Amino acid sequence: MAIHLSSHGAIVILMARSMNRLKIVSQKLQNQHELYKVDISSREQVVEVVSSVLSKYGKIDIFINNAGYAIFKDFMNLSIEEIEEMMRTNYLGTVYCCKAVIPSMLERQSGHIINVASMAGKVGSAKTSAYAASKHAVLGFTNSLRQELFGTNIIVSTLNCGPINTPMLETADVSGDYKKNLPSWFILKPKTVTKAILDIIVSKRIEKNIPFIANVGSKLLQILPKSMEKVAVKIINKK
Repeated sequence: MAIHLSSHGAIVILMARSMNRLKIVSQKLQNQHELYKVDISSREQVVEVVSSVLSKYGKIDIFINNAGYAIFKDFMNLSIEEIEEMMRTNYLGTVYCCKAVIPSMLERQSGHIINVASMAGKVGSAKTSAYAASKHAVLGFTNSLRQELFGTNIIVSTLNCGPINTPMLETADVSGDYKKNLPSWFILKPKTVTKAILDIIVSKRIEKNIPFIANVGSKLLQILPKSMEKVAVKIINKK
């Protein structure tokens, strides 16, 4: 995502817990960019880093909340600590970042916030009770925030993705069964997600759901919950 946006002229500010991984990405960026080590589950760190960026650049045009992780386990096998940490990172981390960046956008009456949620925030499945809950929270928060910021010229968007072929998928399901049982065409490539982000930025869409088949499935579940759930169980409960 950083490489793609940088190639389109953006000054990319990368934030993550691992500085080593950020440096690897940095080597692939030719245009101006900066790296910051931050754990978004820490409100203090988020405030400090966002303040530093604003002090140097004066504004943040687009803020992409992309940090998150999953642990695929049956609810009774999840520890309370694991549940709390997922909620703290996936949901509260998004809240902390929005809380830090929105005041400057309100002053300028301009800005775009993109919260990367998940199709799991629309459709629950076995072994994702905690992860799906955190993404449901992100969706509810984002949709409400959009209403509050209506008329301010601040765009609030959501990207909901199905499974993506990244290390997150492997660490979430250490057995490897989920990835092995899913059809290869259903697993998104990182480039596909990156293009979706760019489409949201250019078109100013408020929501985008990928892949298409997952989006159709989520809508059918809303219309015919009882009937479609029987079908969904056979397809998505493969972890």
